[in-house]
Amino acid sequence: MSTRLISYAEAIREAFAQALAKDPAVFAIGQGVWSPWYVGNSMKDLDQEFGRDRVIDSPVSEAATTGAAIGAALAGMRPVVIHPRMDFMLLAVDQIVNQAANWSYMCGGRVNVPVTVRAILNRGGEQAAQHSQSMHVWFMHVPGLKVVMPSTPYDAKGLLIASIQDEDPVLYIDDRWLYDDVGDVPESPYAVPLGKAAMRREGADATVVASSFMAREAMRAADELEKRGVSIDVIDLRSLKPLDKDAIFASVKKTGRLVTADGGWLTAGVGAEIAALVASDVFSDLKAPVLRVALPDTPAPMSRPLEGAFYPNFQTVIQAVQKVLSFRA
Repeated sequence: MSTRLISYAEAIREAFAQALAKDPAVFAIGQGVWSPWYVGNSMKDLDQEFGRDRVIDSPVSEAATTGAAIGAALAGMRPVVIHPRMDFMLLAVDQIVNQAANWSYMCGGRVNVPVTVRAILNRGGEQAAQHSQSMHVWFMHVPGLKVVMPSTPYDAKGLLIASIQDEDPVLYIDDRWLYDDVGDVPESPYAVPLGKAAMRREGADATVVASSFMAREAMRAADELEKRGVSIDVIDLRSLKPLDKDAIFASVKKTGRLVTADGGWLTAGVGAEIAALVASDVFSDLKAPVLRVALPDTPAPMSRPLEGAFYPNFQTVIQAVQKVLSFRA
């Protein structure tokens, strides 16, 4: 399969273009989808290529837009509803949690809701508490929803195509901090399986389980630790729900030490769920306590110096790995 180097944002745009070209039932709807101010270049000129009846710039009503997309999915379409800031997607939680997640179950599996909800993270840049929140773990909690968070251009394209093709509602979460990252991406359409983690790096000393931006930071940490004689497994979850527990357990059985790295808050976060699963299923293989890298339990600051202290990065991951390695029972 022919590949070339493109950015994360360009990979998202290509996934949209190929999905729209292949299936007339696919359409996109959301605020600012014609504007790079809202969605970067991840949807550049798609409205000109496919028409504004299939790439629809919606009014400012998250609930109404999401409800319209869910209704269209129930009627046989494959909509992608775009929320350019995940913070404001909270206005559509009733539609996502009470409607999209439950319809198939309440109808005995006789109907499907093939809607993709694309939520964009816009953290940092002195945007403060109401514009910098990543609530992905909330939706990981809800039966009937699938949740994916790509960290590479390859997965940004493949997971979006897989989400659109899926018969269930999928929350697809992309991070603006990754938009300029470049990687090999096939020109042809392809799907990355939902629920399958990726082993990004293999090592022997510890396991780091991460997702989205923190998966990239975990890889940076692995590069630096390798210079210090430490090798780690880096597992990129890619999918929070379904969660690839087998990949996590297999790695922990090998290394005996686990660090989780997540871009959400610490309390009741993704790391907490993974730590609980490991404690329940492979506790006897642990050689040290599980450490969680996450946001502190405070709102996001606006000050740039405070942002530097608030957001974890590869150095935070290195410190956590060193701590689990220093533990002696």
